Order: sequence, then structure tokens, then C-alpha cells
Amino acid sequence: QVQLVESGGGLVQAGGSLRLSCAASGRTFSIYNMAWFRQAPGGEGECVADIRWSVSRTYYSDSVKGRFTISREHAENMLYLQMNSLKPEDTAVYSCAAATRAGVLMSKDYEYDSWGQGTQVTVSS
Repeated sequence: QVQLVESGGGLVQAGGSLRLSCAASGRTFSIYNMAWFRQAPGGEGECVADIRWSVSRTYYSDSVKGRFTISREHAENMLYLQMNSLKPEDTAVYSCAAATRAGVLMSKDYEYDSWGQGTQVTVSS
């Protein structure tokens, strides 16, 4: 089992930046892929970015491409999401997730078996 703890959320004005962090512990050697998902009130969950843990290959949703950057510090078991040029529509609870096996679509929540508790990001206009 992999345990995940996020930090770094908060309130920011539109156009500002935030950096989210996710600390992984437990059976981290079993991680295949990690991702950041977000859930806005009344909206569907969305994978905004994911990263192949061993080779750092990344994916971004169209809604954040060019503004968000996912990265990981493999030796420290840390996952990051740098969010720039934030918009009010980025307001959501952001959660990190870990998958311990390869799946067909790593942007889908069902591919992940460990989740953090989530951190709120609020972007004011």
C-alpha cells in the first residue's frame, strides 16, 4: 500500500501561482504512475496531469496544458504540481493518486489504487 499526503493548496488571485506537493510513503517501490486529479463543486473529476514514475513521461489535460507542470523527485518520493496563470475555473479540490500497475488509460481514476486526502485550491477573480 502507498500512502499519499498533499500540501500547498490555498487562495490565490487569478493570474497567480501555486505549487502543490504530494509526499508518498509505504510501498513506493511499487509505484508505476502518479497523477493529479481535481474535483470542482458540481463538476466531474478530471485528471489534469500524470507522470510515469520511473521515466518521467508526462501527460496534461488540454485545460491546463502550458500552465501547469507535473514533476517528481524520485529519490525523495515527492510529486509536485506547479500551477501558473491560474484561472477561477481552476478552483477545485486537488488530489494526488498513485497506480501500482500499468493500465490502458492512465488519465482515468479507476487506474489508481492510492489517493491522498485532497487539498483545496481557490482562485479568485
